[in-house]
Amino acid sequence: MGDVLFLAHRVPYPPDRGDKIRSFHMLRHLAKHRRVHLAAFADDPRDMNRPELAEFTASRAIVRRRKSQAVAGVQALASGRPLSLAAFDDAAMRRTVVDVLAREDVETIFVFSSQMAQYLPAEPHARVIMDFVDMDSAKFASYAEAAKGPMRWILAREARLLMAYEGAVAARADASLFVSEAEASLFRQSTDAERVQAIENGIDTTHFDPAADFAHVDAGPALIVFTGQMDYRPNIEAVTWFAEDILPCVRATHPDVRFAIVGRNPAEAVKALAKSGDVIVTGEVEDVRGWLAAAALVVAPLKLARGIQNKVLEAMAMARPVVASSAAAEGIDHKGTIAVATSGGDIADAVTLLLSDRRKAAELGLAARARVMARYGWDARLAPLDGLIGLPPRLGRAA
Repeated sequence: MGDVLFLAHRVPYPPDRGDKIRSFHMLRHLAKHRRVHLAAFADDPRDMNRPELAEFTASRAIVRRRKSQAVAGVQALASGRPLSLAAFDDAAMRRTVVDVLAREDVETIFVFSSQMAQYLPAEPHARVIMDFVDMDSAKFASYAEAAKGPMRWILAREARLLMAYEGAVAARADASLFVSEAEASLFRQSTDAERVQAIENGIDTTHFDPAADFAHVDAGPALIVFTGQMDYRPNIEAVTWFAEDILPCVRATHPDVRFAIVGRNPAEAVKALAKSGDVIVTGEVEDVRGWLAAAALVVAPLKLARGIQNKVLEAMAMARPVVASSAAAEGIDHKGTIAVATSGGDIADAVTLLLSDRRKAAELGLAARARVMARYGWDARLAPLDGLIGLPPRLGRAA
């Protein structure tokens, strides 16, 4: 049986942010059945050497990505390509891919994120599985609608060029994957692509378990927590909205409540929120579970979200009551397990209710963990990958 070449726009370890969680579990699942060769970019110098990946890979080639957004922007305009592709266009990565394909018996190329599809060989070489995860062109189209002036033109251009590129990649791929059926359906409608399917994210319920061994955080009894990569625009918008517009409404009833923003690389706009004594900005933490366990409830007030949110699944697995926007709850089997609201007023009301009724909050958290354990184990979520890499179906295996 042939090998797998796994292309990733970011080293899939440690699994501590949304894209790295999904890519790591994809890589680990494939490694159960095939020799896997990893070629990935590192945007964090610590990722240049991740010995933990040796267990799952036959070889690893990591390329440091240093190109600035300004340089990528000039290259994108000069070449007529999307900025997203120019940012990840790298001669060293091209040489790496050529070398692996020449040296190894690669039967399947697994591409994680659309930026990496530019490294596919010009001539058909192997089976191609494209994990788009989300429909990036739709995300940029949403940004463009809310933007003004030159930025509106830039974002609309990115959306238009990316959509054409995504369609071309899907036409070439043997399978195109998305994180939710909603994303897959939108892609089919937008591109007329075939061989498109959803493979949902899962959750490690042994690791994310309130009974597991981890360092606990003492932050008081009325703590609201948000987790995420805090230089990511939708997360910045979410916590700003919550801190400035929603939290004051909650504090009218619960004046002792505090809001913790937990995640690496907080943008300046996020750091500024901590000037208020009722907002905590942690920056990177060694283990997010301590903060989740300390939370009276977890919020995910995302205005823009693509696919299934790991932050919501992690909070559910930790048996925390969750209040999420309808965008953040999309694709999650959440009926009876999390509170979903759309407007700022509705989110404030849901948060206030759960802070006032701790019994109801606890019941919601327990129901959320039970749902995650029954529905979102990684083995069950990733079982469809087996058929895509040519493995015969296994009797009794979850789909």
